[in-house]
Amino acid sequence: MTIAVAAPRVRELQSLSAHGFHRVVYYEWGDAANRDVVVCVHGLARNGRDFDALAARLAARFRVIAVDMPGRGESEWLVDPLDYAFPTYLTTLTALFARADAARLALVGTSMGGLLGMVLAAERGTPLTRLVVNDVGPVLEPAALARIADYVGRDPVYDSYDEIAAYIRRISAPFGDLGDAGWDHIVRSNVRQRPDGRWRLAYDPGIARAFAGAPVPPDLWGYWDAIRCPTLVLRGLESDLLSAATARAMAARGPRAALREFAGVGHAPMLMDAGQIAAVADFLEAT
Repeated sequence: MTIAVAAPRVRELQSLSAHGFHRVVYYEWGDAANRDVVVCVHGLARNGRDFDALAARLAARFRVIAVDMPGRGESEWLVDPLDYAFPTYLTTLTALFARADAARLALVGTSMGGLLGMVLAAERGTPLTRLVVNDVGPVLEPAALARIADYVGRDPVYDSYDEIAAYIRRISAPFGDLGDAGWDHIVRSNVRQRPDGRWRLAYDPGIARAFAGAPVPPDLWGYWDAIRCPTLVLRGLESDLLSAATARAMAARGPRAALREFAGVGHAPMLMDAGQIAAVADFLEAT
């Protein structure tokens, strides 16, 4: 697998939490004047560079925007860790939608990003015209939440890049076989080297505090049933977060989503494989 894409334009905006403004960084590919926009939103402990390969496929047709949510990647850490919660994230995406100035606006959301997309797509007057929900649903499996909580919020520091790369590959094994180039991209986009030469993860470990208290609302079926835009659900066949039964229900109610599943993948498909990318591109381009 090769992850070789045009460098994105790096931009930023100011968004608001309960304890003040903070800087949010986002990445943009494609024609800056294109008002047909796809916004990509990552999972809990990831960042916007997860979507580099997908953006390469979509940029000829769309302007693609991928955001580092607060406390991740290059975005500013929040003063109060308890602000790492849905109200802050929804405010961030609302500001990003306004900045995008889109005539048509689609959202691709992985895990946490998919939950946020579901909520935004369900709101009255939503600007979203298409939605891709990647390996998440209105009901989440407790065992997967416990697995995620076990590593999110740790702040491991390693002496070498090879050591932190091995750690990330171990905790991210459910992503499936990404190949050496794919894994190198996943690692390099999610680590930072400290002034002392050691390595740490590129997110605020404080994101775990709000997640531990209330990872997600207990039942989002009310939001799902209110969605009216065309919707695609992606699922890793070995996912421990989105059960097969929940995925089938998502295809049968609410927006009656199309469902694509991928063998050899758990939580979550990383949208770096040609088949996964094609599934998303075909859905978004069918407009």
